[in-house]
Amino acid sequence: MRTGDDGTRLVVLRGPSGSGKSSAARELRRRVGRGVALVEQDYLRRILLGEHDRPGAANIELISNTVRFALDRGFHVILEGILSAPRYGAMLRSLRDDHAGPSFFYYFDISWSETLRRHATRPKCAEFGAAEMSEWFGQAGRLDLIDERTVSERLTLDEIVGRIQREVF
Repeated sequence: MRTGDDGTRLVVLRGPSGSGKSSAARELRRRVGRGVALVEQDYLRRILLGEHDRPGAANIELISNTVRFALDRGFHVILEGILSAPRYGAMLRSLRDDHAGPSFFYYFDISWSETLRRHATRPKCAEFGAAEMSEWFGQAGRLDLIDERTVSERLTLDEIVGRIQREVF
């Protein structure tokens, strides 16, 4: 089932909690401007549905449907989240395969120590700490059958967003 058109772009930002995906997604959307839908895994899963991240959870289908809805209406889409390969891989491959336009996947390859340092600067650092994050760290994993571009922890937010903007838009 084709979704979107030749002119729509799908950008997927994946990686560990606290790696900078949300910041990069929001800044990229700000720079590109109107016509870009931002789909945040945490918002749909935690806020909208209030569910835990587990195999077969309802948020997986909701994410897919939300991305498809936006693409089918001519929006570019930035999808961001941990989006662990075992749970979300099939859905992400389906989005890529069905999308009529180009799709770009980025994996934030961030070390544990850098993840903790970045988390300490976030407003939600009081909501959860190192113990909870250690359970999530490394869950994203690389996606098989999808060429993911690596985002290094050595890059600044400005460099990350600039790179993605040049490569995608």
